[in-house]
Amino acid sequence: MICALLAAGTFALYSPVSGYGFLDYDDGSYVTENPHVRTGLSWETIRWSLRSTEHANWHPLTWISHIVDYHLYGPNAGGHHITSLLIHMLNVVLLFLLLWRVSGEPGRSFMVAALFAWHPFNVESVIWIAERKNVLSTLFLLLTVAAYGWYARHPEWKRYGLVILLFALGLAAKPMLVTLPFALLLLDYWPLQRVAGWSEASTEFPMPQFSFRRLVAGKVPLLLLSAASAAITVIAQRRGGALYSKELLPYGARLENALWSYGMYVWKTLWPFGFAIHYPNPFDPRMSSRPTLWIWCELMVSASMLFGVSLFVWKQRRARPYLLTGWLWYLGTLVPVIGIVQVGMQGMADRYAYVPLIGIFVMLVWGVGSLASYARLSRNLRWGVAAAVLLSLVFLSFRQIGRWESNYTLWSYTADVTGENFLAADHLGLILQQTGRPGSVGYFQEAVRIAPWDPVSRYAVAMNLEDQGLHQDAIREYEAVIRQPMTDRFLALAEANVGIIYGELGDYSKSDEHLQQSLQADPSAIDSLIRDFTQSISQRPLDATYVQLGILLAQLGRIDEARFALEQVLSRNPGAREARILLNHLNEGSK
Repeated sequence: MICALLAAGTFALYSPVSGYGFLDYDDGSYVTENPHVRTGLSWETIRWSLRSTEHANWHPLTWISHIVDYHLYGPNAGGHHITSLLIHMLNVVLLFLLLWRVSGEPGRSFMVAALFAWHPFNVESVIWIAERKNVLSTLFLLLTVAAYGWYARHPEWKRYGLVILLFALGLAAKPMLVTLPFALLLLDYWPLQRVAGWSEASTEFPMPQFSFRRLVAGKVPLLLLSAASAAITVIAQRRGGALYSKELLPYGARLENALWSYGMYVWKTLWPFGFAIHYPNPFDPRMSSRPTLWIWCELMVSASMLFGVSLFVWKQRRARPYLLTGWLWYLGTLVPVIGIVQVGMQGMADRYAYVPLIGIFVMLVWGVGSLASYARLSRNLRWGVAAAVLLSLVFLSFRQIGRWESNYTLWSYTADVTGENFLAADHLGLILQQTGRPGSVGYFQEAVRIAPWDPVSRYAVAMNLEDQGLHQDAIREYEAVIRQPMTDRFLALAEANVGIIYGELGDYSKSDEHLQQSLQADPSAIDSLIRDFTQSISQRPLDATYVQLGILLAQLGRIDEARFALEQVLSRNPGAREARILLNHLNEGSK
């Protein structure tokens, strides 16, 4: 009945997602624009998933899950959302069963599982299709823990082989699980109570005890898997250019952000408001704004909290071992994503808290339960308070789920709650630009102000200046992108647009030089621009777009197509000076 309640409540809470679409942030490259995923399930796509390091990670199991989904649902985003929701429901039920099995406390186990199921912190992991790897890897984490408990009752290699297999599958879904061998040592301490001399054997889930050294030695095969996964991940992230250098983000700033983030995750657990898809790193020296006095105060409070709680749970390790296990689970499982090895621009992320917060939930539920027992509070009062907490979280989660209904509502809310957020400004600008609504340039200019190095906003501002005929200003913005490109594609597009502008100005040697550099950076970028111009002409046949298309085609040696584009301009507007000059240049070059 408890399992049914947890599953049904979770499904009901998240049921609106069946009508939601894909997100404009990573969902495209993971699913809708990924040719391998869209091909569907086949031996070829499975082989690709095993080799792929796209998104600077190696997670073949995650790729296979997306491939299977597209095979079943195609571009229907609702089916993809439901798959992630079903996996989350399995995680919730598994967490409850595991805690109940080892503790014999169904009430407390239910409360931990319900917090995990319905806390708004976990909305991002469930709804964001590109974060399938988070819920999927957690499923295998919990299955690994279950297999480990089965092995611990009767240690033998056949059972241990299942532990290794499930752990390997978890790493193949997301490498964040590398800390699981250390987490299993925590479970040996509590609730399994396997460490000889540290506590008496569990009466609820009895199993043989061993020395701490032997228990550590028993984790060596798992540690080797973790080391292999970490090595593969670092290689993949270096190839993908995802790792930040110490010049871009000094280690001092990373440590400051890590201490601040540890405190913020706990604070948002206790005060569940202001969740966002992207939190800017307040200590990133590249941002135009600097940490405020309030941020430094938060950092000091966070560092003090970490020290104070760590000292308290250590002193309580014998009387209340669940506090030490829960706290170290939280601290330890966050290590791979806390930012010391920085991947991505975020300061923290809701999705990173999915597994670590299980430790905080255990601390809260078991700790409050012990206090309630000590104070001899009535059962009705306890369950009344618990119901009020859960209903409040359900309400807050339902509101948070609603903010993911569209790209615009999500990024608007993110901009509101995070303040100066250049990524939110970029996305809002792109949304307005793609839908033909006014105001996109203002968002891009805001993004440039916050993060002057941001190529997305620089490129968009340059395009707007080009459309206004402010060629020199546009070149200046494009050159800023060229100096600090986010990807080879951005470099190629910026070079190509500078080449087009020089062609419009009649400097054909510079035009050719920049277009050749574009082709060297990413040959597909020119083709992409040609498609964009052709589509734009079909919707709104402007003379300037025809001229830009003609310049591109001419530099590629497609002279007849370039002439045709320019002749379209002159047939409509015989006085079009730029088109006439360029057409004369092409005719002279062909003689």
